[in-house]
Amino acid sequence: MVVDDDRAVRELVRSLGERAGFEVTVCADGSEALTELRAHHHDLAAIDLCMPGTGGLDVLRAMRVADVDCQVILMSGGATIDNAVEAIKLGAVDFLTKPLDLERLTQLLSTVRDDISRREHLLKAESRAAQSAEFCGMIGRGPTSQQLFDLIRRLAPHVRTALITGETGSGKELVARALYRTGPRRQQPFVVVNCSAVVEALFESELFGHVKGSYTGATETTPGLFELADGGTIFLDEVGELPLTVQAKLLRVLETGDVQRVGATAPRRVDVHVLAATNRDLLSEVAAKRFRSDLYYRINVVELTVPPLRERREDIPYLVAAFVRDAAIRLRKPLHGLTPAVERQLMARAWDGNVRELRNTIERACILAEGGWITERELKQSTPRLTAAAGLAATAAAEGFSDGDDVRLSARERDHIRQVLERSGGNKMAAARALGLDRRTLYRRLDRYGLGSITRRTRRGPGA
Repeated sequence: MVVDDDRAVRELVRSLGERAGFEVTVCADGSEALTELRAHHHDLAAIDLCMPGTGGLDVLRAMRVADVDCQVILMSGGATIDNAVEAIKLGAVDFLTKPLDLERLTQLLSTVRDDISRREHLLKAESRAAQSAEFCGMIGRGPTSQQLFDLIRRLAPHVRTALITGETGSGKELVARALYRTGPRRQQPFVVVNCSAVVEALFESELFGHVKGSYTGATETTPGLFELADGGTIFLDEVGELPLTVQAKLLRVLETGDVQRVGATAPRRVDVHVLAATNRDLLSEVAAKRFRSDLYYRINVVELTVPPLRERREDIPYLVAAFVRDAAIRLRKPLHGLTPAVERQLMARAWDGNVRELRNTIERACILAEGGWITERELKQSTPRLTAAAGLAATAAAEGFSDGDDVRLSARERDHIRQVLERSGGNKMAAARALGLDRRTLYRRLDRYGLGSITRRTRRGPGA
C-alpha cells in the first residue's frame, strides 16, 4: 500500500513496487489509507509522513493495532529527528527522506519480498512435515504424541476391549479409529455410538435391537448396533453417559458375548471388539454410584489417555499447517498460512476445546481470509464468544482457582445452574438451552448438585 498526497510520488512507488513483484494499492491521504487498512491485509506499506488531516504517524499507529505484521516504510520531505525516532519506536522498518533514494527503496522492496518468499517456503515445509507426522488422521511430532502413536501400534493387533480417556475435543475418536485401522479387523464394520445423544428410553433398543410388537411403535424387528458390528468393532463414545440400567446389560454382553433384543426370548451371539471413550473421571463416577464398578473394570482392560493440546503445544504449528492446507483445497483459495503475530497468539492460547477448537478456529479464519495470509483480523473474527461453561472456567482461572483449591468450579457451576433455572421459571428445556447443555446432561447435573427440589419450588410459581 502506497500512501502519499503527491500523485507523482504515488505513481513512482507503485511502479517500483510492481517491478519488485508486489500487487500495489494507492491511497491519496491518511483517511483513505485507514479505510483500506480495515478492509485488507498488506505485507508492506510506504507512507508519507506529512499529509493534510490524518498524518503518516497516525496511519502507522492504526496499523500497529489493525495489521501488526505489515512492514512500514515512512517517507518525508521535512522530517525531524523526533519524527524518525517516533517512527522507529512504532515499528517502521526504515525512514526515507525526499527526494527518494530509488536504489535504497528498491533494495528495501526486494528485502521484504525475499522475507515473504522465505516465509512461504517455511510454511510449505511445515505442511510437508505435518503430512509426514500424520498417523491415522492424527498429527503430532512431539514426544507426547509419538508415545501415544507407538502405544496404539503395539496394542492394536491384540486389544479387544479398551478405554480411551481425555478432555472434550482432544481426539478420542481418532484414537479409537487408529486402533481399528491398524488392527486385524480393519476390513470389518466400525460402528460408532454417541452415548450422550441417544434418548434414554431407547438406549436398550438402540444397542441390542428389538422384535416387532415389543413396545409401542416397534412395527418391525430391528437388529441393534452390537449385531451390526458383529465381526468388527463398536465404539461407545462418552460411555460415562450410559444409564445404570443399560450399564448392567452392557456388562453382560461384554462378559458372555450374547445380546438379547427387546422382547426376544433367546439371546444372539456376537463377536465384537469394544472401544469406549469418556471425558469423565470414571473412578469418581463409580464412587458417586453413577457408574458401575464392575463395568468400569471390564472396559478398562487397557487405558489410553489422550493428552490435551496445552500439554503438546509443539504440535500446534503442524496441526495448523495441515488445517490450512485442507481448507485451501476445500475452499479453493491460495492460502499460504499465518502471519507471525497470529502464530504467537495461537501458541499462547489455553485451548480448552483442544484440537477441535483449534481446527474450528483455523477453518473460520480461512473462510474469512481475503488474501493468502491469515492475519489478526481474521483470527479475531473467527474467535467465538464463550459459552456458559467456558465462561465459568475462564472466571475461575482468572481468579486463580485450580482443581486443588478448596473453592471448586463445581460450586460455581451449581450456583450458575440454579440462577439460570430461576430465570427460566423452572423450565428445564429453556434452562438447558441457555446453559448450552442437552436435557439428559442437565438432569444429571441437577441430581449431582441436589437442585431437584429447587426446580420444583420454582415450577410451582409464586402463587403456589
